[in-house]
Amino acid sequence: MKEKKIWDMLIYRAKEVQNSRAVSPFIEAGQVAAAILTKDGNIYTGVCVDTASTLGICAERNAIHSMITNGESKIERICCIDSNGKAVPPCGACRELIMQLDKDSKDVMFLVDEENYIYTRMEDLIPNWWGYNRFK
Repeated sequence: MKEKKIWDMLIYRAKEVQNSRAVSPFIEAGQVAAAILTKDGNIYTGVCVDTASTLGICAERNAIHSMITNGESKIERICCIDSNGKAVPPCGACRELIMQLDKDSKDVMFLVDEENYIYTRMEDLIPNWWGYNRFK
């Protein structure tokens, strides 16, 4: 039951910041939202920002940058909610950033089915990652 409560909190926090909107004629934001739980027990959120010049950022990376800004770098869980309210796995750029954060990032849990609380681990999403030998 504890697992469900943790995922429910992350789903809630992601949906809390999700707010699809036009920021300007060039920028849309908030269609996708993410919440991350750190090893220290803190939750950081972020939304996607899509721009006309490909300078946008995914919700997961937005949340991760907030986490880093606040002095943390170790993630336990991530929940990303798409514009249909469904949990979605990270894109390749997000997977790479997550893996580069910490030697134990392969164990980060990522929600992939919010109705049944099914998650996968990062090492399943990015097997045989190239950078393990750089961590000492």
